[in-house]
Amino acid sequence: MQENRFITVPAVTLPGSALTIPSFQVGQYACTEGESGKAAVTAEDKPWVNINYATARQACKNAGFELITELQWLAIAHDVAAQPCNWNTGIVGKGRLFQGLRNNSVDSAQPGNYEPEDPDEQRWLTLSNGELICDLNGNVWQWVFDNIQGDSNGIVAEKLSKQSGSLSAPFPSMKNGIGWRPEAGSNWSGDALIRGGYWGSESVAGAFNLGGVWPDRESDGVGFRCTKPGL
Repeated sequence: MQENRFITVPAVTLPGSALTIPSFQVGQYACTEGESGKAAVTAEDKPWVNINYATARQACKNAGFELITELQWLAIAHDVAAQPCNWNTGIVGKGRLFQGLRNNSVDSAQPGNYEPEDPDEQRWLTLSNGELICDLNGNVWQWVFDNIQGDSNGIVAEKLSKQSGSLSAPFPSMKNGIGWRPEAGSNWSGDALIRGGYWGSESVAGAFNLGGVWPDRESDGVGFRCTKPGL
């Protein structure tokens, strides 16, 4: 049995906020389907897709993990966006933050060890502590537990306000490789959040890309990612 691949995310203070997300561990890859329906984190297997939100949460719990939360995703996204090596110019804020598998060069979700022929589809992003994370910016959308405007089950329960951390990003929607996100005031109540984008998202994909869909949806373009407490 292969060992699950987790990396450490450092503590991150969200820009424009006094809120610090404590250090935690996150799957280096989107989850795959392991033994007995438990989530696993490997480079060799394709992401677990065609799975709805509740089942993804339970798969994480069955393996002793948790589904990534909205604040945790934002912590990673803001951290990688501050690193020059994640920009196509090598300068933070200049050019484009790397976007991943998104240009329809493949027709299904790919395993972590797949190397795109197009260098523009950069799957890997580097955190401030040197850790590498795959597919925060494409390949498969990933279910996210909304702990900003969500209810106890992580389902969106109110409008996305202008002050919502969910809408925080260093650039406007669809600019500088950030990906798409909705306007303030959007009412996605009853939806579950998905982030990142999939292999056919094109310019919509990105580390800050945010969508909302019905939690019962099962799609070959939607997977999930697990976390566990920091060391």
